[in-house]
Amino acid sequence: MDNYVSVWPVLVLAFIHFFGTKLRFLAGVPRSIWLSGASGVSVAYVFLHLFPELGEGQEHVTEQNWAESFLSHHVYLMALIGLGVFYGLERTVVSAKGPKTEQAKGRETEGPIGVFWLHISSFAMYNAIIGYILYQREEGSLSDLALYSVAMALHFLVNDFGLQEHHQRTYKKYGRWLLALALLFGWVLGFVVELHKTVLVMLVAFIGGGVIMNVLKEELPQERESRYWAFALGAGLYAILLLSL
Repeated sequence: MDNYVSVWPVLVLAFIHFFGTKLRFLAGVPRSIWLSGASGVSVAYVFLHLFPELGEGQEHVTEQNWAESFLSHHVYLMALIGLGVFYGLERTVVSAKGPKTEQAKGRETEGPIGVFWLHISSFAMYNAIIGYILYQREEGSLSDLALYSVAMALHFLVNDFGLQEHHQRTYKKYGRWLLALALLFGWVLGFVVELHKTVLVMLVAFIGGGVIMNVLKEELPQERESRYWAFALGAGLYAILLLSL
């Protein structure tokens, strides 16, 4: 693949952080069918493309003497850790805001600024890893790069609306900038640092677990009035695309 071809996907992903939440037709309740569909695409990619990669990566990990005793079956442990980390973050944010009164139900309020920085810093790390993996995708086929980029673009769109609902003006003022810069930082890091394959496999697993948790936390709450049929349609169509390639 031509050098630096991933510069275009990384710029598109950064662009989504800057302007994605300006798409007002995606906001509101009931949840936009486009956001539910985007969530389905992200989950389909994780289960049908990312996790099969982890199966291959597991074989590599078990070949490493230093990792064999602990990681012989635990590439997927990193996926579980990713899921657990983002579940814990979500519970921290929700708990910090406290229970909603009857008058406040149906609208979000901003949480404490300390919780915002914890939340956004964690997502910045998440974005940096995604950016690094994006650069590494240059070593594969153009179709693999495109599939990853599309899935992550839609996933970022879902995340942005969720983060804006939690943090509102603070996210617009600081959060989206930090996330875009973290993504670009991770991508640039790919130029200068080549991680051991074992470490890269672990990072991919962590992101896989994080994607699943971040999608489900946006789709499952009853007050979101999510569109299951749109989620299933997005997942089904992207699954067909993945399986046909």
